[in-house]
Amino acid sequence: MKKIQLIITPVFLLFFALGFSQENFSSECSEILEKEGNRVVFGCDAGAKISLEFLDAKNIKFWYAPNGKFERNNESFAVIDEKFDPGFSINVDESNAAFEIFTGDLRVVVEKAPFNVKIFDKYQRLVMGDFAEEAYTTEGTGVTAKKILRKDEQFFGLGEKTGPLNRRGNSYTMWNSDKPCYSDVEDPLYKSIPFFLSTYNYGIFFDNTYKTQFDFGESSEEHFSFSAPDGPFIYYFLYGKNHKEVIGSYTKLTGQPIMPPNWALGFSQSRGMLTNEKLTRQIAREYREREIPNDIIYQDIGWVDGLQSFDWREDRYDDPEKMLTDLAEDGFKVIISQDPVVSQSTEGQWKEADGKGYFALDERTGKSYDMPWPWGGNAGVVDFTKPEVADWWGELQQKPLDDGVKGFWTDMGEPAWSNEEDTDRLHMKHHKGMHNEIHNVYGLEWDRVVTEQFEKRNPNQRVFQMTRAAYAGMQRYTFGWSGDSGNGSDVTAGWENLANQIPVGLSAGLGLIPFWATDISGYCGDIEDYGEFSELYVRWLQFGIFNPLSRAHHEGNNAVEPWLFGEEAEKISKAAIELKYQLHPYLYTYSREAYDTGLPIMRPLFLEYPTDEKTYEIDEQFMFGEEFLVAPVVEEGITFTQIYLPKGEWIDYNDPQQKFSGEQFIDYDTPLDRIPLFVKAGAIIPKMPVMPYIGAMDNAPMILEIFPSNKASEFTIYEDDGTTNGYKNDEFSKTKIEAVPGASAISVKINTPETSGYETEERNFWLEVHLEEEPGKIQLNGKELSSKALSELKENWNSDFNEEGHSFDKENNILYLKFPDTKKEQLIEIEK
Repeated sequence: MKKIQLIITPVFLLFFALGFSQENFSSECSEILEKEGNRVVFGCDAGAKISLEFLDAKNIKFWYAPNGKFERNNESFAVIDEKFDPGFSINVDESNAAFEIFTGDLRVVVEKAPFNVKIFDKYQRLVMGDFAEEAYTTEGTGVTAKKILRKDEQFFGLGEKTGPLNRRGNSYTMWNSDKPCYSDVEDPLYKSIPFFLSTYNYGIFFDNTYKTQFDFGESSEEHFSFSAPDGPFIYYFLYGKNHKEVIGSYTKLTGQPIMPPNWALGFSQSRGMLTNEKLTRQIAREYREREIPNDIIYQDIGWVDGLQSFDWREDRYDDPEKMLTDLAEDGFKVIISQDPVVSQSTEGQWKEADGKGYFALDERTGKSYDMPWPWGGNAGVVDFTKPEVADWWGELQQKPLDDGVKGFWTDMGEPAWSNEEDTDRLHMKHHKGMHNEIHNVYGLEWDRVVTEQFEKRNPNQRVFQMTRAAYAGMQRYTFGWSGDSGNGSDVTAGWENLANQIPVGLSAGLGLIPFWATDISGYCGDIEDYGEFSELYVRWLQFGIFNPLSRAHHEGNNAVEPWLFGEEAEKISKAAIELKYQLHPYLYTYSREAYDTGLPIMRPLFLEYPTDEKTYEIDEQFMFGEEFLVAPVVEEGITFTQIYLPKGEWIDYNDPQQKFSGEQFIDYDTPLDRIPLFVKAGAIIPKMPVMPYIGAMDNAPMILEIFPSNKASEFTIYEDDGTTNGYKNDEFSKTKIEAVPGASAISVKINTPETSGYETEERNFWLEVHLEEEPGKIQLNGKELSSKALSELKENWNSDFNEEGHSFDKENNILYLKFPDTKKEQLIEIEK
């Protein structure tokens, strides 16, 4: 028998690569195949087509089909509204070289050969353009879009990603991954939000659920790109006068963020082994005895008898219903974890689900996919894309809700242990498709079922659901937390992990996750020396109280209650948590704005100061609403830090007599008990008294802290019942407060509330006005107010609604006023 020797040469390898991995370019698109209303389809060489659908004058849906077929396996999981302007239509002008479309806000030029699209604003400045002859390249089923990259163009977004806020020069992958103890550069993480912003005032939402890639100039200084290995190549170009308008368009496209219950904006306590009644009661008792505010106690997955039966473990809970009732009487709400699987050891439930076809299948065997799971043994992965599963799961999860549980945190929904390297998971077949298409939306589909079933079975109750893994559109169903942060090797070395949680959270907010939390203390690592860890714990908590959702959580049985870290740490932590509760009306008002507009509550500085290029590179400061600037301390042992203050006049919230001009860096002292916190001159901050839990004080006064400036200012307080879905029907009360400086007096006007289906309770107004010097006469509605001792004025402030008066603190130059909330217009005049 002859042996045939194959000599493999570099030329052969080149031929092989060209033959089997060839990139194809659409070099010419010179024909209009279809034009109707707001949509035009261009025909390209090799049978390719591209569709441009104008949602309105500023927003365009692009769909590139290399095979000429506009087909998709599923309707969008994220997009719910493309009818921005239902009557909008376009005209297409043609010349020898190009097609042109004018919308009033944009000029879109489709060059025929080489094919590319350039979008200009109405002043003929380039907003976004395809890159040379490589607008779209195809390789097999994959497509890459390349866009012109300008030297001064910066990028932000992609949801919950590590690294710097500014994505320029980096690349990222969308593939939901379980990454415990992730570093400050690790990618991908738990969520896939393929939406980003450019400093040229546009955004791109790339609506493809496969493993997409984004390259913001890492591989080339001439172009940036985004690509998908399969599926429909659909992306939305969203344009606005600023980033806020672009975020508003993305919100309209993918849906408004649901508002959490008002108590969800309080403080909460958790632990990996917080899974028994005795410990839960003990922690609750300690919080109340130590007078540290707290609203929520979490139970991690060990609460359940078996994955995922939703039955309490009898060896850990003597009487869960009574426990929940007792805790509720003391103001505590209990949130429990759920996983998206059924363990084979939970035999009865597993057999039921397997028999009904409720699990994802293994395409190789046609049987339920056998998924290794971190606890409980191998499991079936519940197929939430199958419609029949919803009611089955809803009935199960309703059991603990009927017991008195107030909500869920949906954990491990990547699904866990199916990261990039776990390619066997790609053999999973779901009702709506293979796992390579469904993987990134698996958590989203689960969250959808959890919330829809909650609302179906608990009418008009506001849902609490916090999730780890999701896709764009998650804001319609759930809130988010950043997963397993912290340093698992050395818990005390987690300073870089803490520092990166700031840009992670800010980027999450840009991706429509306004209600977000870090695990205060970091999830990872064994705490062996509480004294040594106390500084990092305090600094993490001082950042965490400005997360809309604030939760202390750590792995295993590592307890992270504030009192465990020593007297000083407990005192500082208590003061920080009390500040969170005082600012609750302010935070709740911005929660409504997040629902209305999609704007985050924790905001990167560039969102408020887009023309200040210094803000593009600031990762460790943020705006809390529009009035506060927060600069958490994220370095060990430092006694001062440098802080950048944008344009305007800023007041040190820790020492309001200290004022700073903006557009400069300042040195700021940072003893452990100080959170660098600044408030804008002119700010009006609604507050409430410190209380053990949200709603603990009946008829609590509405506190207005006012920092008068030389310009008029205003703030509109939003209030509703806090627990129902009435807010979706605009059942609320809004009260506009105005502060106007004058030559001889400062006027504060409380306008008649705008009410719709909700009215605030009987109460007093309590004003704290920061002044330069002692004022003269104080008038309320033209009547002079009498001066009283501060203690006398404050007495019965939530029970006596007939008293008026004022008191002046000469040491701190603060004027205090108390008067009833008459639900009518009131005018306060403060003589200088």
